Amino acid sequence: MEHSETKEKILRILQTRGPSLPVHISTQINSSILFTSAFLSELLSEKKIKMSNMRVGSSPVYLIPGQELQLEKYSGNIKGKEKEALFLLSEKKFLEDSKQEPAIRVALRSIKDFAIPFQKNNNLFWRYLTIPENEFKSKEESEEKEKQKEGKEIIESSSEQSKKEIPKQEIEIFDNKPKEILKATKQKITKKKIIKKSSEKNDKFFNKIKDFLSEKQIEISGIEGFSKNDLTLKIKKGNEEKILVAYNKKRLTEADIVNAHKKAKEQNLRYIIYCFGEPLKKLTSFIDAIKELDKIEKIE
Repeated sequence: MEHSETKEKILRILQTRGPSLPVHISTQINSSILFTSAFLSELLSEKKIKMSNMRVGSSPVYLIPGQELQLEKYSGNIKGKEKEALFLLSEKKFLEDSKQEPAIRVALRSIKDFAIPFQKNNNLFWRYLTIPENEFKSKEESEEKEKQKEGKEIIESSSEQSKKEIPKQEIEIFDNKPKEILKATKQKITKKKIIKKSSEKNDKFFNKIKDFLSEKQIEISGIEGFSKNDLTLKIKKGNEEKILVAYNKKRLTEADIVNAHKKAKEQNLRYIIYCFGEPLKKLTSFIDAIKELDKIEKIE
């Protein structure tokens, strides 16, 4: 089969099958993965096909422009924090970027095939792949109408109530209810302040790690876990992928290193640890000693 004929056949396969992996295409054209990838690369440079941002294993998905909605069938391959962000977005349809926790905000930027960004009143929003942007406008209008309706009902209710005579014996000058309401309101405000303060601390920790990695030209390829005490990322420098565990404290313990090792072992990757200080001297000595250790054997 001629070179141009093979490329035409690949296009016909994609038109029939929809978004496909190179292994599926190579089977259809009866060629090796290596040659198939070369043909796909040419079609990509000619802008006749597109490549997904998502990976299935280590391979992207190839598609013809206009087939983007069909990528949804591969969404089950998304893992970790990106999977959480995908589920949240598909459920809510629209998400306002600034209102999400830092880990979700980064994850949304990673699932480019499914999270489509758009601006509204100078704010960044995300919509799910299959949801058109004009649906957001309809949603806003219906919410505004609902608010107006509720406001109108409250005014009418207040007006009706004011027309009724209130018997004098029902008026309690020393009613405790306003005090209870004020107390409850103060408690709510205090709780909100605590949550906001905690969220700001988490943002600060996450942003410090993100900026530090950016300076070192290290790419974040996935978020495995995030809390106020530690952050676990999958990172990539060059072609090597590793697990990074960052601790939000100045002193590391043996337990921290063991915990990081367990997380890396789950992914079968090497790992790096970051913290805001140096390990204790005895821990540093122990790490140096382990490096030189060849074997530990039990004497029978």
